[in-house]
Amino acid sequence: MQIISSKDNEQIKYIKKLKDKKLRDETNEYIVEGIKLVKEAIEEGVNIKTIVVCEDCENTEGLEQALLYEIAKYNCIYVTKNLFFSITDVVNPQGILAIVKKEDSIEKINYKEEIILALDGIQDPGNLGTILRTADSANLKQIILSKDCADPYNPKVVRSTMGAIFRMNIIITDSLVKTLQLLKKHKFEIVSTSLDTNKSVYDIKYNKKVVVIGNEAKGVTKEVQEISDEKVKIPMLGKTESLNASVAAGIMIYEYVREKIKLK
Repeated sequence: MQIISSKDNEQIKYIKKLKDKKLRDETNEYIVEGIKLVKEAIEEGVNIKTIVVCEDCENTEGLEQALLYEIAKYNCIYVTKNLFFSITDVVNPQGILAIVKKEDSIEKINYKEEIILALDGIQDPGNLGTILRTADSANLKQIILSKDCADPYNPKVVRSTMGAIFRMNIIITDSLVKTLQLLKKHKFEIVSTSLDTNKSVYDIKYNKKVVVIGNEAKGVTKEVQEISDEKVKIPMLGKTESLNASVAAGIMIYEYVREKIKLK
C-alpha cells in the first residue's frame, strides 16, 4: 500500500482546489468529510470518485472493519497525518474524506410533491446545512435556492446536513421569482415569511405550497413577496421580533408534518 506524503501530488492539489466554489461548479464534484458522512455516502449509493484515509491519524482507529471493507471497493488513497491536516478544514478531523459527484437530477423540479421549500438569500452555511437536514427529517425531497444563497456544496454546509445532502434534490435558480411563477402555473401557492402580516403559520394548510424562507437580515425580497399568495409570520410571546432562519424553517416544516400526522 502506497502512502502519499508529498503536497505536490496531483490528487492532493486537486482536493485542495475543491475548497473553491469555482472548481466545484466546473467539475460538479465536492468534498464530504468524516466517518458518518463517508459511510452515508456509500449507503446512499452516491457517486464516489476518491476516498482519502489518513494512515496515522488517531481518529481513524474508530473506523469499523465493515466500513474499511466497503472503502476498499473504491479508488482509495492513504496519506500521512501532516498531509491530511493540510487538506482538511476541520479542527479535529476524523481522518477520512471523499470526493463525490453531484447528482444528475439537479435542477429538475418534481411538481408532484405536496410541499417545496425555497430559500431566498440564505447566507450562513450553518443555517443552510441545518435547513437541509430539517427538510430531510420531514421527508422533503427537493429544495430551491436563489443564486445568492450560500453554496450548498461548501464543506461546512455539507457537514451541517449530516448526510441529508445525499437525499435532497438541490435546485439553484438564477431567478427565484421566475421559478416561483413557474410553480404557480403548476398549481402551487407561494407562502412567504413576513413580519408585515397578521396571518400566522398556523392559519394555512400546507398542501401544494412553496414555503419561502428569507435572508437572515433582510427577510424575503420585495419581488418574491409581491408574487406570494400568502404572507405568514411565526407568533412570538416574548420581546424577540424575529427568529434564526433555520429555526423559522423548522417551525414551518414541522407544521406541515403535524398536518400530515393528523390526517393519518
